Amino acid sequence: MTRLRGQGFEALYAGGCVRDRLLGLTPHDYDVATNALPAQVEDIFLKTVPVGAQFGVILVLEEGSEIQVATFRGDGAYHDGRHPESVHFTDAEGDARRRDFTINGLFYDPVKEELLDFVGGGEDLAAGIIRAIGNPAERFSEDKLRLLRAVRFATTLGFTIETETWNALLKYSSDIHAVSAERIRDELVKILLSPNRLRGFDLLDRSGLLREILPEIEALKGCDQPPDFHPEGDVFVHTRLMLSLLAPDASLPLILSVLLHDIGKPSTRVVDETGRIRFNGHEGVSTTMGEALLQRLRFSNEISDAVLPAVRLHMSFKDVPKMRVATLKRMMARPTFDEELELHRIDCLASHGMLDNHALLIAKREEFSHEPLIPPPLITGHDLIRLGKKPGREFAGILQAVQTRQLEGMLSSREEALEWVKNQNPGV
Repeated sequence: MTRLRGQGFEALYAGGCVRDRLLGLTPHDYDVATNALPAQVEDIFLKTVPVGAQFGVILVLEEGSEIQVATFRGDGAYHDGRHPESVHFTDAEGDARRRDFTINGLFYDPVKEELLDFVGGGEDLAAGIIRAIGNPAERFSEDKLRLLRAVRFATTLGFTIETETWNALLKYSSDIHAVSAERIRDELVKILLSPNRLRGFDLLDRSGLLREILPEIEALKGCDQPPDFHPEGDVFVHTRLMLSLLAPDASLPLILSVLLHDIGKPSTRVVDETGRIRFNGHEGVSTTMGEALLQRLRFSNEISDAVLPAVRLHMSFKDVPKMRVATLKRMMARPTFDEELELHRIDCLASHGMLDNHALLIAKREEFSHEPLIPPPLITGHDLIRLGKKPGREFAGILQAVQTRQLEGMLSSREEALEWVKNQNPGV
């Protein structure tokens, strides 16, 4: 900033960092807008990366920080629904008018301590309004990602989308498919991680974007459930209610588990001979559908590995009272168990309200807390070989049977385990 001005160029803070500072929030990063051309920016600073030089954007690396420096620009025609085919360099006002929403079209001059507002962003910021700059239909047709960004800002900031902007969003929501899966995912994650996620979910629903990007969730509407277990209503109502019960700082895997745990219900719904609605095997179908959805939106393997077990195993919690101790300990030792337990809790609260199994698991957690849930094995395959057994498929079954008795306190030493194996296999 100082160096640009020292060379005689205009330099202003731009966009999101100005918005956040005015809201009393800490900006995630700082963007600088200038009338210096990209080549001039590269000459002025020692370390730069031309991340978007064709659009006038240079990344400046100084003292461990990365700052985007962008030349004031206007955009040419958009033909792919995401990027302009050309740009021309202009002044601060011209740059402001090509941006998406008024609250993102603000500049701040730190030397004069002056806000530059060419688009009415200051008033909209004070009033809590998301308003497209200029003609909303044109802004959305230029860059389809703005459809999701409108919902994201309304969610994270708690703002209202202005009427004309909202009407254009409704009209063009089906155009979101012009955006890459990765960018859709990133905006969706920001919406879901917000403490105001329920508002974001409702805006996605009302705008038609939910139908376009998460059709599996849209399909839950009208899928009725047995009223004795689900007095709250259909599967969509149940899922939405679960979202409302999440803690403000809920993790992304837990949020996604809530959204995906019942998406297999519409395709597994049957009415049996007694007239009761059943969803036999829906957890397996939900897992398969959830995996496809996570892949479609390019979620990482790490996220999938945290979400899918919770979806696949969420119905196992109904069997907790009759589980063997070993089965219960193995269940509680799963790396995803804490998230599964919370999924179970809010699943119950959003339906029949019975938390007996949750309370039992909390009590068992305390009971089992004085030693490892899964202690080191008493014997290994090498021990079985020394007993004269040939390696094969039965090894796993024998070792698991030994571990089961170890977990239930029936075997406590290597010697006891070996003796038990010998007794079970007289020929050894």
